[in-house]
Amino acid sequence: MIRIQAIIATIVVLVGADFYSSRYDDFDVQPLLENDRILLSYTKCFLNQGPCTPDAKDFKKVIPEALETNCGKCTTKQKQLIRQVIKAVMGHHPESWAQLVDKYDKDKKYRDAFKKFIEDKE
Repeated sequence: MIRIQAIIATIVVLVGADFYSSRYDDFDVQPLLENDRILLSYTKCFLNQGPCTPDAKDFKKVIPEALETNCGKCTTKQKQLIRQVIKAVMGHHPESWAQLVDKYDKDKKYRDAFKKFIEDKE
């Protein structure tokens, strides 16, 4: 019986490792979406044009992989939050969005797939 429990625990750990930390699943994006100054400060952090808050540093670390995998390691909640933030940047600061896209997808490999991810309703 103990052996079965150990196997189940191992499977849970391995499956859980396929996702980003749930630490930010309850991140309140509303202040970010409603305040251009905060939204731009995150954008500048991601572009290496300004300082980063600890949260922004954490988000910045996963941008390349999230872009390449269409947020493959994101939970459903994280995907929703990311879509909200991206749509805000695209709508309010299209020039900053263009800079982010150029920085993180210079070779234009992921743009079409990531655009589909952003438009997805999941």
